[in-house]
Amino acid sequence: MTYKMRIVATALASMSIAYPALADDETIVIGFATAESGFMEAYDKPAQEAALIRIDEINAAGGLLGKQIKVVKADTKSDRAEGAKAGLSVLDQDADLVVVSCDYDFGSPAALAAEDAGNISFFLCAESVKAGIQGVGPHSFSASVLAAVQGATMAEWAFKEKGAKDFYRLLDTWTAYNKGICDGFDWMMPKLEAQGAKLVGEDTFKNEDASIAAQITRIKSLPKEPDAIMLCTMMPGAVSAIKQLRAAGINSMILNGSGVDGSYWLSAVSDLTNFYVPVQGSIYGDDPNPAVLKFNASYKEKTGADPSSQYVFPGYVMVDVWAKAVERAGTTDADAVVAELEKMKDEPTLFGPRTFTPELHHQNQTRYLIVETKAGKPGVVGNWTISEPVPMEALLK
Repeated sequence: MTYKMRIVATALASMSIAYPALADDETIVIGFATAESGFMEAYDKPAQEAALIRIDEINAAGGLLGKQIKVVKADTKSDRAEGAKAGLSVLDQDADLVVVSCDYDFGSPAALAAEDAGNISFFLCAESVKAGIQGVGPHSFSASVLAAVQGATMAEWAFKEKGAKDFYRLLDTWTAYNKGICDGFDWMMPKLEAQGAKLVGEDTFKNEDASIAAQITRIKSLPKEPDAIMLCTMMPGAVSAIKQLRAAGINSMILNGSGVDGSYWLSAVSDLTNFYVPVQGSIYGDDPNPAVLKFNASYKEKTGADPSSQYVFPGYVMVDVWAKAVERAGTTDADAVVAELEKMKDEPTLFGPRTFTPELHHQNQTRYLIVETKAGKPGVVGNWTISEPVPMEALLK
């Protein structure tokens, strides 16, 4: 319903004129202002497909507040200006929830349109603190986990569980996501240093660099090989960096963020070993939660392919927590639903607990599964929850 039609409907109701129930009274609408074309489609589509699975489950169980959930879509075309138009398009189709792209920069135009209209927006899997209150407003949330949590998790896990003492920090300066991973690592390191760990060096490179030979030379010039390298990077440059480190004979543990989860790239690095990433759920058939295995099977049945990475999962979580908040509020009114979301403390979901507060609509602490790649084969080797949440000052660094 357009804004003008809303005004007319309100006026008619105030005059107590009896009219048939309008279509939007019979359904709840989720609007996807996401990429259906362009490079962002590869990021948005898998999480959106997972969201649609949760919507189908809710509808099959009787709906939400006794109503069926209707889906409307608008293509951002992986363009910021088109993103704003897509946000307005789904709002004009009566979206109660506006779902936006996996990246803050490309999702924020649609999220800001929702904020201006007083509607809730959810980023599918953005991992910047800006994807929420800090960069959009009080009605905006993200379904994923902050990049800083990934860096902090890998550092603490490697120290506590693998006995790593000497760490090397290698940052790809290309994106805010990469920086966020290292920000979390930087926040955790002083805590580990107080317990005997040591940062033995740090360096930077760019994702597009064909060679990191200079950085490798500096690592190899250390008195001894570091126990662990915190590699803060993402695709496509991650493959080249990892390949070069191993080709140079550096066998240190390589720790990374969730952005390199997936087996699709492993053939490029022959028999990769001693490589670790944090994931919200496993796509490798070994998740300790049988419900996740069931979801993976359902995803394959509906899409024809296995989940490609852990970034499928936040879409399912998003619909799950929003629907719970709507049920508890007894309405889709944005302010009432936000209030219920902000009450969630370690809310159980298929892919780990979720917490939202009036200060942060994102996860600054969560349980991660740890995936090790050994001889080219990835698999879950444990799980870890950082000992304390990453504070706001570290997130806004």
